[in-house]
Amino acid sequence: MAKNPNQKLKLLYLMQIFTKETDENHGLSMAEIIGRLEAVGISAERKSIYDDIALLREFGIDVVSRKTHTTEYYVGNRDFEYPELTLLVDAVQSSKFLTEKKSRALIEKLETLTSVHEARLLHKQVYVAGRVKMQNESIYYNVDAIQHALHEKKKIQFKYYDYDISKNKTARKGGDYYYASPAGLTYIDEYYYLITYSMKHSDFVNFRVDRMTDIEVLDEPADRIPRDLHFDLAEYCRRKFSMFGGEDMRVQLEFDKSLMNPIIDRFGKDVRVEQTGEQTARAYVAIAKSSVFFGWLTQFGSEIKIVSPLGLAEEYKVFLKKIVKLY
Repeated sequence: MAKNPNQKLKLLYLMQIFTKETDENHGLSMAEIIGRLEAVGISAERKSIYDDIALLREFGIDVVSRKTHTTEYYVGNRDFEYPELTLLVDAVQSSKFLTEKKSRALIEKLETLTSVHEARLLHKQVYVAGRVKMQNESIYYNVDAIQHALHEKKKIQFKYYDYDISKNKTARKGGDYYYASPAGLTYIDEYYYLITYSMKHSDFVNFRVDRMTDIEVLDEPADRIPRDLHFDLAEYCRRKFSMFGGEDMRVQLEFDKSLMNPIIDRFGKDVRVEQTGEQTARAYVAIAKSSVFFGWLTQFGSEIKIVSPLGLAEEYKVFLKKIVKLY
């Protein structure tokens, strides 16, 4: 009788059976394992399977045995624990920059990292439809192209668009290409932003990656950022508040001590803070003046105040009056 060609794949099939079908709550008996192998045309004796399990353990697969009314075998530790996969699934389905189609595709791939039993539990918690999602399917590949340009220190070209009142895409510059030198890529407030350096203006310009199309990495080397600009991506992002550029300013904010958490969340643990009263403190921060900064302040009412510079405090009052008129 000819030997089944699948016999040579016995160890691989056995590994697949364990990783796909077992977990801490779902084990397989030796009889069930033999049955699974027979289903793919592989005959096996108990002793040979014991030897195979020993090899899998030596390879790094955590095959655990436990005794109930019989002895069961299952995969214990995995690269990703179930709670970790739950966090990843939550992050993927809530990410605005991913389209609904791409979110579902990524979640399906995450489900393959655990048993079919736990994958079903993951799938039950998936809710993608109805969430605010990007419509630009190419963003996933835009990020990859930008990362490549950053690594190779090359310029890129791309087109950039806005939405008009009818929600139609409208290309900037009449559809002509932008040419830019990538300086950094960052993820802020659920959007990816490309930070570019312009040698012509000796300054940085930001672009929302989901509004970029037709990205191409060029052979031309990217412009080098002068050392005297002291570009630091983390510091730049802290100052630019959601990537809306504006005049850089040193600002003093007086706030109720109960709001220390949002101050640290926004400015980091290194922010300079001094106590000014029994319940108040003052923070010394660097910001980029913009409506986004003002918008952040409004959520705290009068509990965070601009005390310096006075001119900025007055501008904020004007901003608040405009907001009141809108409602």
